[in-house]
Amino acid sequence: MVVKRPIVVGDDAGEDMTAIRLAEAPELLVVRLGVVEYRAALALQEAVRERRQADELPDVLLLVEHPPVYTRGRRSQDGDLPFAPEWYAEQGIDIVPVRRGGQLTYHGPGQLVGYPIMRIDDVIAYLRTMEQALIAALGDEGLAARNRPEDGIEYTGVWVDERKIASIGVHVSRHVTAHGFAVNVDNDMRPFEWAIACGLDGVQMTSLADERGETALTRPSPRAPLAPTREPSPALAHLAHHVVARFAAAFHRTPVAGDAATLGVPLPATQIAS
Repeated sequence: MVVKRPIVVGDDAGEDMTAIRLAEAPELLVVRLGVVEYRAALALQEAVRERRQADELPDVLLLVEHPPVYTRGRRSQDGDLPFAPEWYAEQGIDIVPVRRGGQLTYHGPGQLVGYPIMRIDDVIAYLRTMEQALIAALGDEGLAARNRPEDGIEYTGVWVDERKIASIGVHVSRHVTAHGFAVNVDNDMRPFEWAIACGLDGVQMTSLADERGETALTRPSPRAPLAPTREPSPALAHLAHHVVARFAAAFHRTPVAGDAATLGVPLPATQIAS
């Protein structure tokens, strides 16, 4: 059954609630898919993008988590992964080359990944607006974050002081985007130490949990195996609420919740949980 319902955005206490009315702004269809294998998510994005290009869907925001995977953007270098591919496979980490901009990054359970499938005109304005939406959402969580446009394209993303908390990389075809953002919430951070993240040698990656001093999930024992999946994270769900509200507001869209059937495309065969 196809399900669509307006999302009311406002503060958690319910005071001064504001609903962006459908008559005032175009829809942003928000679909939460749970944990999806990365290659399946790529195929899904392309199918949704084709429907958006044909104006069969409004702008869409897919929210997912991934099992452990490194993704290599168009500017990724061989040295970004200093160990042999077999070593990463032994850790349970997939490696996938992708067409998005940017360099290498990591996705894993406990990280909020968003794939906006949107019609845009200006790529740089789109990136900067996405950064500001994530900064505002992290601010709702009590965390002061920033972007760094003055430091160059390599520093695209969101930072807490000099520590990077969110990565962004996009691909645009016929004015419609794919790929998107990844915010570290309470994911295991060790895989960032096994690679040159974002092409920035020595960059310090952080997470919402790290910034709160809650490191049980993010900094486990070096000998602990990397978990391929995890129980759903309450912290991730809480941040996702703020991200949806702030993203919709930044792009002047009405957030409307939909289920997977709303997309009108085949669902990933390797969707692990919802």
